[in-house]
Amino acid sequence: MTREAGRRDRLRAVAAEAGLDAVLVTNLLNVRYLTGFTGSNGALLLRTDGADLFGTDGRYTTQAGTQVPDVELLVDRATTAALAAEAVRRGSGRIGYESHDVTVDGLRGLERVLTDAAGGSRVAELVSVRRAVEALRAVKDDAEVEALRRACAVADRALAELAAEGALRPGRSELEVGRELDARMLTLGAEAPSFETIVAAGANSAIPHHRPDATVLRDGDFLKLDFGATVDGYHSDMTRTLVLGHAADWQREVYELVAASQAAGRAALAVGADVTAVDAASRDVIVAAGHGDHFTHGLGHGVGLEIHEAPGISAAGAGTLSAGMAVTVEPGVYLPGHGGVRIEDTLVVTDDEPELLTLTSKELLVL
Repeated sequence: MTREAGRRDRLRAVAAEAGLDAVLVTNLLNVRYLTGFTGSNGALLLRTDGADLFGTDGRYTTQAGTQVPDVELLVDRATTAALAAEAVRRGSGRIGYESHDVTVDGLRGLERVLTDAAGGSRVAELVSVRRAVEALRAVKDDAEVEALRRACAVADRALAELAAEGALRPGRSELEVGRELDARMLTLGAEAPSFETIVAAGANSAIPHHRPDATVLRDGDFLKLDFGATVDGYHSDMTRTLVLGHAADWQREVYELVAASQAAGRAALAVGADVTAVDAASRDVIVAAGHGDHFTHGLGHGVGLEIHEAPGISAAGAGTLSAGMAVTVEPGVYLPGHGGVRIEDTLVVTDDEPELLTLTSKELLVL
């Protein structure tokens, strides 16, 4: 059995428990997770009786035969509608669908397919499965963790090489540094950056998600770098904040505070830990120092086929951690008009100590 077949069986059990005859999976990342298909048009009709059907269009017939050899193939440009019609033809009365992915127009189209043209009555019922596949994706298997390790290693090495070559220096612009960091990750084997790389210098470092611009790096600046690499579809995520030239006392103080907060958050990662408690363990360190208002976002999030996925680790989060969850821990203190610090790692929750995947040192680096 392939790992994708095992994943389909896990979803099949969820569907059976909910009294569904089938689930129509349309989110492309969920389709990839369940089948291995990486094209731009594909959907999966997963049936509780095991007679699954994969749909795509004529552009991907050969690719589907290679990537999804163990699922019956349906070729139709209107993939989702064709699968829904086939579900009815094969006797599916209750069909789950991904309500977070299907548009209003798409839902109306499905309802038309499931309505008897002659009698005008609904011949099958649509039932939202919400984020059932995403819930399965939250726990990574060994192959997924290995892909994350390699993605993190690419990012680690890219930053190390740029620092060693003197690329992070006064006189260069944020845009230049960001483009060079992206290019280096690609050279080292990344398929793409995980997201738009954040390079924030000086006062810009106080903006949590600053977009790089023409701002020139200067002596005495904080330089915040938030970036990641994508390998085999899996994303890494890391933030490091360094100082150019000479670090002032206030910069060292803020940096040490965030480092202590980040260490507390990492230490709180454990099987069974409530995500709100993990957030609190890190956040309380910053609040106690009088900077609670300067930590303006959640502590972390899951990473995998998406850069932000379940679980969310924040004061407003829900749920507990399980072994195999890959998450970030990324507290920050942002002082508007002055500068900010964020320190972020990607880790995997295990039955023992969490496994740290981003290995770049967290000591304050002064270049």
